[in-house]
Amino acid sequence: MDRDLRNLILWLFVGSKGGPTRARILFLIRESPMNVHRIAKELELNYRTVKYHLELMREHGIVERVGNDYGAIYVPSEVVEKNWGEIESILRRNGL
Repeated sequence: MDRDLRNLILWLFVGSKGGPTRARILFLIRESPMNVHRIAKELELNYRTVKYHLELMREHGIVERVGNDYGAIYVPSEVVEKNWGEIESILRRNGL
């Protein structure tokens, strides 16, 4: 994992208030890609909260959206999949 990605992961998940929520979302969609509504239901979170965190992660290349409509599915990005072992280790070490 390069330093820029490591710093991004630390900032998005460890160094910010919404990090634990983003980590829960990422773990969930890595297990099973799904749309915003289903993520909100599975994690018992507000739809807008989930959408906000997904869009933030998408803007930073952590997740990708497949489709453009209401039912668009979110998946971890290729770079996340490629570096998953190290990303998961960082998240787990920080209690996420």
